Amino acid sequence: MELITKDHEVIQKLFLIIHRLKAEIESISITCRPSMNGEVYLDHEQVCKILHVSKRTLQSYRNDGFLPYIQLPGKVIYKESDIQNLLEENYIRSRLDVLD
Repeated sequence: MELITKDHEVIQKLFLIIHRLKAEIESISITCRPSMNGEVYLDHEQVCKILHVSKRTLQSYRNDGFLPYIQLPGKVIYKESDIQNLLEENYIRSRLDVLD
């Protein structure tokens, strides 16, 4: 009967697989945005990053009614679909696109 230690080739392969799985799970947990009823909600930091604007500009968008939002106690969230619609509605084609 062979003694299997942590230095055994099979065990080393298992540890490698476990480490890869751990890294993949950590990556998914960072990028995963859970949805509620099929809708994904973003916080102000995520929206600022997507729109490339400051927190103050984002607040102006809210105050001016430019961007819909949900106000919770101590938290403001935005529907990802509202951000997508905002970008699509304000898309301006280049002259080259119009010629095609």
